[in-house]
Amino acid sequence: MPPNILSIFLHLLPILMFSSSCLGQGPPSPGYYPSSQITSLGFDQGYTNLWGPQHQRVDQGSLTIWLDSTSGSGFKSINRYRSGYFGANIKLQSGYTAGVITSFYLSNNQDYPGKHDEIDIEFLGTIPGKPYTLQTNVFIEGSGDYNIIGREMRIHLWFDPTQDYHNYAIYWTPSEIIFFVDDVPIRRYPRKSDATFPLRPLWVYGSVWDASSWATENGKYKADYRYQPFVGKYEDFKLGSCTVEAASSCNPASVSPYGQLSQQQVAAMEWVQKNYMVYNYCDDPTRDHTLTPEC
Repeated sequence: MPPNILSIFLHLLPILMFSSSCLGQGPPSPGYYPSSQITSLGFDQGYTNLWGPQHQRVDQGSLTIWLDSTSGSGFKSINRYRSGYFGANIKLQSGYTAGVITSFYLSNNQDYPGKHDEIDIEFLGTIPGKPYTLQTNVFIEGSGDYNIIGREMRIHLWFDPTQDYHNYAIYWTPSEIIFFVDDVPIRRYPRKSDATFPLRPLWVYGSVWDASSWATENGKYKADYRYQPFVGKYEDFKLGSCTVEAASSCNPASVSPYGQLSQQQVAAMEWVQKNYMVYNYCDDPTRDHTLTPEC
């Protein structure tokens, strides 16, 4: 093969490999689709702007937020919740997005600054030819940005999240947290002790922001504002949840017909973790696992 042809082939190889993986077989059917059981809400029915209003647009219930060199943008739920199913359809920016995080998460940071709980879905920006990384994270009573005991699990997706909207959701009850992608459970975090599980009420948030110091390959690639704006699109918000003010008899939407994940749902989750998981904090030998006893 001529040298110039070989150079072009080697340059395109990562893109071809990623495209091939996106066209590959998806996970086995979970057999149950919780997002279809919950009525969709428009943005204004459940949320409001939190910051960067000039970088936020609502159109017929759908939300677009973006980051440029002047600001990002974020939103927050109108209500505070004690349990529930929280979801949205999200479409990510294509092209160069290194250093940029698009997120959908639960937190009580405004209620307990410096010592808050958080349950995260974060899309870590990337460079052309490499896939997005979806990071899920749980932390409890964090003690500041530089001393958070994270419980990160990262996966690559079995599709290109920039081509269409896909459903992402967090299910949180006093006994467990389950993360979903297109109704496929990708991670279950059970309550093993009060010290390792968020139990205080949480708000729902979303944002697009610059996390150049760590988001892409531990900060190797930074946000490059020649490619601005960096856009996140959200629609079909789902809130099958119990607010703090709801009656004690309130129960969140079910994510399984059996009260717990079915064998079919567990099999789908195990398939995702076997084929697409790229990091699990419990398997990281550099971590101090006395701080994460649930491992």
